[in-house]
Amino acid sequence: MEAPNFVFLSLLLLLTSATISSAQLTRGFYNNICPNVEQLVRSAVTQKFQQTFVTAPATLRLFFHDCFVRGCDASILLASPNGKAEKDHPDDISLAGDGFDTVVKAKVAVDRDPQCRNKVSCADILALATRDVINLAGGPFYNVELGRRDGRISTIASVQRRLPHPDFNLDQLNSMFNSNGLSQTDMIALSGAHTIGFSHCNRFSKRIYNFSPRSRIDPTLNLQYAFQLRQMCPLRVDPRIAINMDPVTPQKFDNQYFKNLQQGMGLFTSDQVLFTDARSKATVNLFASNEGAFQKAFVDAITKLGRVGVKTGKQGEIRFDCTRPN
Repeated sequence: MEAPNFVFLSLLLLLTSATISSAQLTRGFYNNICPNVEQLVRSAVTQKFQQTFVTAPATLRLFFHDCFVRGCDASILLASPNGKAEKDHPDDISLAGDGFDTVVKAKVAVDRDPQCRNKVSCADILALATRDVINLAGGPFYNVELGRRDGRISTIASVQRRLPHPDFNLDQLNSMFNSNGLSQTDMIALSGAHTIGFSHCNRFSKRIYNFSPRSRIDPTLNLQYAFQLRQMCPLRVDPRIAINMDPVTPQKFDNQYFKNLQQGMGLFTSDQVLFTDARSKATVNLFASNEGAFQKAFVDAITKLGRVGVKTGKQGEIRFDCTRPN
């Protein structure tokens, strides 16, 4: 009779280790500590969003870049006096300042409440601000799991090979997302955030000018769209020029991104491959035809993303200033 007992125990251990990182994340984590945290963050984020729409894509991208490097611990916010922090890495240098500013402003709003001062982590503020910008841009409202603690370490080296690149194929995307506990469906849903994204010309210029010796323009790219992109991104373009990733409804969090992929209008190779690769095409078609299915998959995926490598309990700290460890 020993064997079944042993199998049961092994299974139990397996299940607990799989959920250990998010074990302490709960929706009502601040109910008795800082009951107004969600309203305080929402109000600061709304004010910032009303000043500039860039607040939405910038905050959302900041959250993603934070979670994929050292987990969702706000290490992306840490500044280094000698330019050696995560945010100084070439993959992070293009993170828009409005995302950082959103978190700083929300932190000030939270800390203004004496009950909440230095009780809410920067990591949780970033997670809440991300939900709020998605919702303010017309996307779904969802409950955010809370209880993350802030990391104390941020290094330029830790970013290396942790973030997806615009020229990734499906296998490369899947392998990177899988290593963070995210499925192919999660990856496709999260790519849908590009519905409000923007990019600098150098991230895709190869696709419109020198794709290959045989074809200057990437054959998977809609030709009319390619010529429009060439107009917006001439060869010696100002590197600060930014292009909307969804040319149809750039300021609305909707499923238009997937409809664009069906038309060959994915800006990056890593966008368009989701439609051209037979293994992911059906999911793109589903999300393009059913906005509710996309929104549900997106909420599931971003909730799972928010659990990646989190620090809880006695790990990490609650940062007094989001830009530096205590």
